[in-house]
Amino acid sequence: MKRRNTPTKEAVLGVLTGTSKAMSQDAIEQKIDIDINRATIYRVLNRFCEDGVLHRIVAEDGKQYFAVCVKCDDSSIRTPLHHFHFRCTKCETIECLPVPVHFSLEKGYNVESVNCVLTGVCKDCS
Repeated sequence: MKRRNTPTKEAVLGVLTGTSKAMSQDAIEQKIDIDINRATIYRVLNRFCEDGVLHRIVAEDGKQYFAVCVKCDDSSIRTPLHHFHFRCTKCETIECLPVPVHFSLEKGYNVESVNCVLTGVCKDCS
């Protein structure tokens, strides 16, 4: 279903496409230069996740981060659909890592999504 484009959607997507890092709703809200309430931002983020525009990363502390999805069928982009994320304990950023997740399960299981977050100190903070 095609959705209507709004200034709110443009603002949220503009913030996220301007960075290679995943961002929390609070961080996105601080970067947006138009007046939008918190509930509207959250609805936009959820809708983008439903539509496959963004993916949601849930860190080990339960906080949600959002990043622009990288399509697996585009061979010019290295990040696969099922990939790891890295959360830095110093700068508090989360980034997508271009490392595919390889796993095997018993017959009968069908994996629809993967949420892998590695935590430590990023290369910029090391």
